[in-house]
Amino acid sequence: MKPRRIVISGGGTGGHLYPALAVGRRLREKDPSLGLTYIGGHREIERKIMAEQGVDFIPMRIEGLKGRGLKSVRALFLLPFSFLRAFVILRRIRPALVIGVGGYSSGPVVLSAAWMRTPTLILEQNVRPGFTNRMLARWVDKAVVAFESSLPGFRGKGVRLGNPVRGEFYAMPRKARGDKLNVLVFGGSQGSRFLNKAVAEALPLLRERRARLAIIHQTGNDDWEWVDKAYRESGFDDATVAPYFSEMAACFQTSDLIVSRAGATTCAELIASGKPALLIPFAGASENHQKPNARELERAGGADVILEKDLTPEVLARRILDLLAHPEVLDRMADGLAGLRTPGSADEIAELCFRLMEGRA
Repeated sequence: MKPRRIVISGGGTGGHLYPALAVGRRLREKDPSLGLTYIGGHREIERKIMAEQGVDFIPMRIEGLKGRGLKSVRALFLLPFSFLRAFVILRRIRPALVIGVGGYSSGPVVLSAAWMRTPTLILEQNVRPGFTNRMLARWVDKAVVAFESSLPGFRGKGVRLGNPVRGEFYAMPRKARGDKLNVLVFGGSQGSRFLNKAVAEALPLLRERRARLAIIHQTGNDDWEWVDKAYRESGFDDATVAPYFSEMAACFQTSDLIVSRAGATTCAELIASGKPALLIPFAGASENHQKPNARELERAGGADVILEKDLTPEVLARRILDLLAHPEVLDRMADGLAGLRTPGSADEIAELCFRLMEGRA
């Protein structure tokens, strides 16, 4: 019998790609004969991540439509070609299932699959469903969500199974508190200039406590040199500053506190690993979707949220120093995150995939 094939589509950021890889890995563990093909966009970060993973990856020329001004005209022009390419790819692969993990590149692929009567599933990692997944909701067979509050947007097709993240985040033991506060700073897979600038400007205010602060900072490619210089000039010679860390789970493991944006995958990794966080939602995110993500963790007691409009070097430094002085607060935050954990997420999503392929969902 010819092995079944599955197409997993989506991308734009690591936040979409990592759940795709987590689900794909679990599917192959359950059925090693499965053929997996990933379809995404043309961004360099997507190519880099997928090349590191050694998977079958097909990039598609497609751009987002929403909130891009005149660039939306070019995106509209590309859209028919994207549908045609998606149709050709699916006709060649003939998948038994197509999974959309969010991001505009998943739209033409999932919709083409639905029109071809191929079983379809979408994953929604954010509290507020994204534009692409909202448009796909009426066409797909099932939608997996990470938060209960997301279910109403999916016409009765939604099921809360959590956000699949790499298993090493769930396997992470709680870190014993030491004399130093280990802080991980990152703004997602592409970095965040706003966050980089805020942290760099807070460093002089943290200088007096630098002997008790161990900082790891992922800057993104564009800001690495000047951020690294800011650490050295402020006396943080032991800080580890790099454009990108491929072993992010290892960075989480050594950390007591994480200062980051509030993308869906970041929030899922915080929940899985039980790591307290200072979250600064990206105000320019589509429909401000990071803010509800951050508030969900804040309500659980696992994160402290600072909006961009309220963030100053003084505010950021004060929050870090308060947690340095009161490590028991970090333990309470970790306890709060435990109530949001869904450790069997990838397993349950994989089982749903097999049921869809067999017509049992």
